Amino acid sequence: MLREKYHDAVNLLKRLLHHFTCDGRRGYWTLRLSVDLEHLGCPNESLSVAEDGLLDPWVRAGSRMALQRRVLRLGKPPRRWKTPSFSESIERKIPEVHIQGRPLNCELGTKSRFYGEDGEKCGVEQLALQHYAGEGGGWQGVHTESGIWLTIFGLLMWDILFFDVPDVFRTKFQTAPLDLDTDSFYLVRKNLIESQLQKVHDGMAEEILITSWESHVGTACRGVNWDRHSLSELRAAVTCIGGSCLASLCRHLAEDYRSWSSGMPDLLLWRFHGEYRGEAKLVEVKGPRDRLSEQQRAWLLLLMDCGFNVEVCKVSATPIST
Repeated sequence: MLREKYHDAVNLLKRLLHHFTCDGRRGYWTLRLSVDLEHLGCPNESLSVAEDGLLDPWVRAGSRMALQRRVLRLGKPPRRWKTPSFSESIERKIPEVHIQGRPLNCELGTKSRFYGEDGEKCGVEQLALQHYAGEGGGWQGVHTESGIWLTIFGLLMWDILFFDVPDVFRTKFQTAPLDLDTDSFYLVRKNLIESQLQKVHDGMAEEILITSWESHVGTACRGVNWDRHSLSELRAAVTCIGGSCLASLCRHLAEDYRSWSSGMPDLLLWRFHGEYRGEAKLVEVKGPRDRLSEQQRAWLLLLMDCGFNVEVCKVSATPIST
């Protein structure tokens, strides 16, 4: 019965990939097809599907990385003798730090909960924030995932998001141009975007952020959450992140907002060295039974390429003394 279901899934996925040649879901479909073929005992076809998927321009971000990892695993001799060019990049080790906490619950299928350093009940992210604020190095920070980044991107790129481009605004109620999730967003506005990113790179991000906030506060814009983060938090974040890293990250969002607007690390941390100098760190927090998704792994490697300091914080339960 299970084998028949895999056959049905393979047939359906092949039809979807054949009929929908321009679709952002092609990455997921290709990955599932490769996985299901392996379950059916067809490793050669599974490998071929993964390799073909890497040539598909619609396969991006986490799905692309998952296919690359499958190619490395399935493509060993004698199936393939040549090591792919992406091997070294994809197999880079992501720094890890391990902390322990007193568990509140240990049930499978439930979100891990712990007692924090203050004795209050908290999740793994809050426990990690307490660690980094104390013996972890005196960091300030927020549990935000993609939220703060989309807010920063929206504020830094506000004038470009709402620039008068033909046919991208059909009603006055839109919170973003219609082409934001497409490749044309960057291509149509390339000169404007690159000019703005150069200003960010050169250290003007805080000034742009303040001006945008004061001019538009409360106005609906996709990705911008006026209530979750204060202006002072955002200013501290962009100052400590630095222009080079911030410009690189914003470029990726401008080029492919749909792929990169989710999956960011859980924590954004910052600390100052003096009044105007600082550093930032991005941390993905994992509880005792969690592991990185392919989208999260893709984000961490991309952020490393952008020059960010990143790490995975693994939280485990404190051993019970006997």
